[in-house]
Amino acid sequence: MAIPFLRPLALSQGDPAGIGPDITLMAWLRRRELGLPPFFLIGDPNVLALRARQLNLAVSIRETDRASEAAGLFADALPVMPVPAGIEVVAGEPHEATAKGTIAAIERAVSLVIGGEVLAVVTNPISKAVLYDAGFRFPGHTEFLADLATRATGKPVTPVMMLAGPKLRAIPVTIHIPVRDVPQALTGGLIMETCRIAHEDLRRRFGIEAPRLAVAGLNPHAGEGGAMGKEDEAIIRPAIERLRDEGIDAIGPLPADTMFHDEARARYDVAICMYHDQALIPAKTLGFDDSVNVTLGLPFVRTSPDHGTAFGIAGKGLAREQSLVAALKLAAQLGRSMESRR
Repeated sequence: MAIPFLRPLALSQGDPAGIGPDITLMAWLRRRELGLPPFFLIGDPNVLALRARQLNLAVSIRETDRASEAAGLFADALPVMPVPAGIEVVAGEPHEATAKGTIAAIERAVSLVIGGEVLAVVTNPISKAVLYDAGFRFPGHTEFLADLATRATGKPVTPVMMLAGPKLRAIPVTIHIPVRDVPQALTGGLIMETCRIAHEDLRRRFGIEAPRLAVAGLNPHAGEGGAMGKEDEAIIRPAIERLRDEGIDAIGPLPADTMFHDEARARYDVAICMYHDQALIPAKTLGFDDSVNVTLGLPFVRTSPDHGTAFGIAGKGLAREQSLVAALKLAAQLGRSMESRR
């Protein structure tokens, strides 16, 4: 039996030259088969219509300016809240002129979810390089969403990026910074704040009453007692001890090279990693097609596919919609979970 959804999900188009339009169209076509929650796209309907013709996909597109109409339209057409792309978009050819529309779509989605008009936000992949060329000042989606939430609510927000898949949940403490800058950026305070947010959101949104956090070391062998780096003993271990004093079930620092095999993963609910690739390499290896990027710490639910824009295959019928499907389903699940606890 289908689960009723009172409010739709807002899905931002992402970079219109990437595979966001492709996977959106493909997900909508499988809506009944997969029992997808109602969603509407915020983006350029002309881009979608052109991409549908290019991919030979029979998708009816209906424009709407009201989120409340989307659920009613969803069964028979893909609802689109129009935001112009800025130029005539060619699949696989990113252009700086589309940056304004990409940003506006994200801003509209956040405004709608904070206003209570949609259940959650799902974001299609963006090209940070394209946005940077247009003056975008945030390292990525995660940081931009946190700034939008702070401005809308007046409350400071610390975003935590988590990759959630069927085999692994992984969180990087530092995110979109060069590897050479990680040791300087890594502080006990940042580790503790990340772990506290992870602990709280795993309880509140994922329904894990006593989350188990496995904290990776920074250096090989977690520093080998200081022989391979001082950060593990000087920064990470004291942070873990303080977290345990607060009642948070955190262990470590653990050697990262032995944290991700089957037996090790059975001992924890989330891996807390020290930098971007330490978290995302195992997460994507273990679940590339069905892992979801979830932003913890926000006052609303946001998910995203765990892949990028894939310009090289946009418009060629090679993109796979599984990660977007997983993101849509998880967004609805987490949104309902948050509502039930209010």
